Amino acid sequence: MKRLTDNLALISITLWVGSLWAIGYLAAPVLFSSLGDKMLAGALAGKMFAIVAWIGMASGTYLLLHRIAIFGAATLKQRFFWIVLFMLLLAVAQQFGIQPIMEGLKEQALPKSVMESIFRDRFSRWHGISSIVYLIQSLLGLALVLRKN
Repeated sequence: MKRLTDNLALISITLWVGSLWAIGYLAAPVLFSSLGDKMLAGALAGKMFAIVAWIGMASGTYLLLHRIAIFGAATLKQRFFWIVLFMLLLAVAQQFGIQPIMEGLKEQALPKSVMESIFRDRFSRWHGISSIVYLIQSLLGLALVLRKN
């Protein structure tokens, strides 16, 4: 029987990668295609992406600590460790670096939508960077799901 901590590690991977995929590739596109108000869709998607980032930061931290507790210094030689660490760093960069810049551009554009303002190009650039970071996290998450330990 697996230990509770091992089961929590599997749950953490499932929650983290599942939330990345569900929000980024299902919920957010449905919001933008279904809601007539793109500002509202963006605000809701932003809140969901923030939750995904917090899930990632909590899960990543747990997974790293769990691995270190089991394997000690040998953890540094494992691909799993480096994948999780990189995903965690991307989640932190997304939440505390990229998202605040995008939110700042939205606020500066008020009362207009950022896409109807002079900040449109900068916002689009940062949105593209954010999308690439998210895609990298999603693909690394796929590597975690398919890993053979």
